[in-house]
Amino acid sequence: MKWKGRRQSDNVEDRRGMSGGGKVIAGGGAIAIVFFLVKMFFPEAAPFVDTIQQSQGAQQTEQVEPRELTPEEKEMGEFVSTVFADTEDIWTKIFEENNLGTYEQPKMVLFTGSVETACGGASSASGPFYCPGDKKVYMDLAFFEELRTRFGAKGGDFAIAYVVAHEVGHHVQTILGTSGKVRQLQQSKSEAEANKLSVCLELQADFYGGLWAHYNQKYLEEGDIEEALSAAHAVGDDAIQSKMQGHVVPDSFTHGSSEQRMKWFMKGFKSGDIRLGDTFAEEL
Repeated sequence: MKWKGRRQSDNVEDRRGMSGGGKVIAGGGAIAIVFFLVKMFFPEAAPFVDTIQQSQGAQQTEQVEPRELTPEEKEMGEFVSTVFADTEDIWTKIFEENNLGTYEQPKMVLFTGSVETACGGASSASGPFYCPGDKKVYMDLAFFEELRTRFGAKGGDFAIAYVVAHEVGHHVQTILGTSGKVRQLQQSKSEAEANKLSVCLELQADFYGGLWAHYNQKYLEEGDIEEALSAAHAVGDDAIQSKMQGHVVPDSFTHGSSEQRMKWFMKGFKSGDIRLGDTFAEEL
């Protein structure tokens, strides 16, 4: 992606390298990603996993001293800030073109290890996520190395851009009221039915990521879309379940299969039409 020398967002707060005095989980990113995936695909185990993390945190707590970010870390921060700026410009345009009102820009927090949010405390184990309580995207950028080395994504800068755009897609769902309607509807559904609604919500965020890429084509380079598709494939429920447990349980899907995630990203990218992103009508 062509990004150097371009505008960076004023809505990014970089907390990496700051003194957190926080909890450091034994095993670092490898165990963190396992915790994240267990909670994603086995939500009933989340309280148990949280207890383990809290226990480890209590045993492994140490004071983290402020440190200077490496040149590579600084460049990564500049890149995601540029991508975030692109989402601001493009979603403002999409809202104007479709008479959706004024686009309310979210914020992004870059952190290392752990972070406090309006949705509660979180660690790297949470993976990149959006908190509707404070309308912020939270990212520990170490996640992407784990995604590449452990789960087979190609890597590359546009794999990161895809995830940023996906999380911003959840912000769009929040301000349009989609997320609130889905959460309310899930309360009256069985677990399997609620999971299907979660899948549709995630696939729509993938569609929105593809829609952003459609509007951002002048900055794309050869191979960028392939990098995004590789990341979408790697985070498909079936791909991760196969790696984690050796078999696939479709009723437990909460984010969609690899095929679905790639399909909806590409639909957004090829169509450029927000009106075609009704995943609920097509997937339920």
